[in-house]
Amino acid sequence: MKIYYSLAEQQAIIPFQITNNSKGPIRSIITITLCCLFLFASIADAKTSVPADTPSTSASAPKEANNKNQETTAMLTSLLELQKSLKKQIHLTQQKYKDSKSDAEKATLEQEIVHLDQQLSDTTTDFERIATGVESALFAEKKPETFSWKEELASLVEPAIKELKRFTIKARKKSHLKDKIVELTKLSQTAGEAVIHLQTIAETTSDKQVKQEVTALLPEWSNIERSLLNKLELAQLELSQLHEKELSLIKSSSNSIRNFFKNRGFYLTVALLTFIAVLITCRILYRLFQFILRKIKSTEKKRSFHLRMIDILFQTSSIVLAVTSLFFVLYLAEDWFLLSMAIIFFLGIFWTIRQGLPRLWQQGRLMLNIGSVRENERLILHGVPWKIVSIHVFCQLENPMLGVRLRIPIEDIVGLSSRPFSNEEPWFPCKKGDWVVVGSAPRGRVVSLSHEQVELVERGGKRIVYPTGIFLENCPVNLSRNFRLRVVFGLSYSLQKDITRTIPNILLAFIESQMEQEEWADQCMNLQVEFFQANASSLDLLVLADFKGAVADINKRIERAIHKWCVECATVNNWEIPFPQLTLHQADKNKPQSQNPSAQEAGSQANTPLP
Repeated sequence: MKIYYSLAEQQAIIPFQITNNSKGPIRSIITITLCCLFLFASIADAKTSVPADTPSTSASAPKEANNKNQETTAMLTSLLELQKSLKKQIHLTQQKYKDSKSDAEKATLEQEIVHLDQQLSDTTTDFERIATGVESALFAEKKPETFSWKEELASLVEPAIKELKRFTIKARKKSHLKDKIVELTKLSQTAGEAVIHLQTIAETTSDKQVKQEVTALLPEWSNIERSLLNKLELAQLELSQLHEKELSLIKSSSNSIRNFFKNRGFYLTVALLTFIAVLITCRILYRLFQFILRKIKSTEKKRSFHLRMIDILFQTSSIVLAVTSLFFVLYLAEDWFLLSMAIIFFLGIFWTIRQGLPRLWQQGRLMLNIGSVRENERLILHGVPWKIVSIHVFCQLENPMLGVRLRIPIEDIVGLSSRPFSNEEPWFPCKKGDWVVVGSAPRGRVVSLSHEQVELVERGGKRIVYPTGIFLENCPVNLSRNFRLRVVFGLSYSLQKDITRTIPNILLAFIESQMEQEEWADQCMNLQVEFFQANASSLDLLVLADFKGAVADINKRIERAIHKWCVECATVNNWEIPFPQLTLHQADKNKPQSQNPSAQEAGSQANTPLP
């Protein structure tokens, strides 16, 4: 069989199977691209690579050349003997075809003749190939090609397939020859057993007709055995040549890597550097353009729609220009393998991006400031309000109260919405250093806060850390922005005459004087004493005191001081401070005492105040 033709047929079949058996041609391209990227450093340039069997010294060159010529001569001799065997076998088969009278036998013999003719043609082609050292198929006239988008697409993959096949051609050829040797060995042994069996029958039989028929079959099977032995010898010679040319794995890998970086690696490096240089140059030019534009329009704080459109067009055009420059460098290098790999790589990227076009459209609208999120508006993210400073590939968000600035990718704000805000709207309930009350917990001072957590320190040093979401859900009360104290104080019903007018004024003046002594008067913005309510056993007064946030840390102390001052004022003015009393009344006052002595005693005890 012809070895190189079988390899050529496999090489032609592989791209066709890839484009027809896969779910889509582009998916196959992406897969092959990934494989090629992993094998980039192991593929050597065939045009400029150093031969694997390069002689180490000039003295051994004539000897190796002589050995090679002897092996070639032996192979050519084997092919000539094989041709003679095939011709003789064809002649015998044709003779049997003429003598045969059965149509079925003639059909079988005809197929056998065609098969033998094909083998003879293959041996002739192999003889010419080995004698000349080149492939005669390269000079064959090519058929006119018709356009097919599948074939054109497969042609992009063909260089990668060829490089991969070239990289593994020796291993595949050795495997093929080993399988062929095993098969030919079995067939030659079987054919030899058949010849021995025919010779034994011819020598032992006494029947002349049987002996005649067996003797007629003997040359045919002898030719078959000789043909198989010639093929086996040819395959063994080719395998031995491959073993002689084979280098060690480390040496062959080092040669491949050296040749790659000497040729294709250089072109690839230049192309990548050109790609990066074009991107950097475009970025510098655009920054210069922005600087000049800011100088011209220094009064404008907000970017117009036209500037945003120019920004997006620049980003797109700079990438297109960089990719085109990379292709142009590879085109000038005339390296079709790297060029096709680059085309396949960017086609794979485009195919991946294709599915995200709707999301890219939304991001483009945001960058143009015509989407649901716009610059200089208020946005809720992570449960915290943010001011949108700028929208670009990476957006800038800021919370003035927290003092935190976020840099997040634009895809994180796709699907959100913003709104205009007023200057009176708070950005956070507190700031660092404020005293706050969270739920029923004691007051604490804010020592650290962000959009992730808030840390408070209570008086005494106890620290509490709240996740920001839970902190906001508990509606914290900020005492550092002014606070009010409410103190309720009760007096006896005996003071009912003066409780609404005179007593509140006296108590107000007393509290004011005490605050001046404690130096809290400057921090008190408002102080009022009013009649509150008529309680069950007392007449209640209400003390309202509004203080500045500077004394928020001692608000409980001030509250206790107001309670104390109310008691001191009552003591100075001899006001009776009541306590809860329980009074029992008789059921029937008209009943004589002599008839109800126990009730009278109980009534007298009930009029006594309870402690």
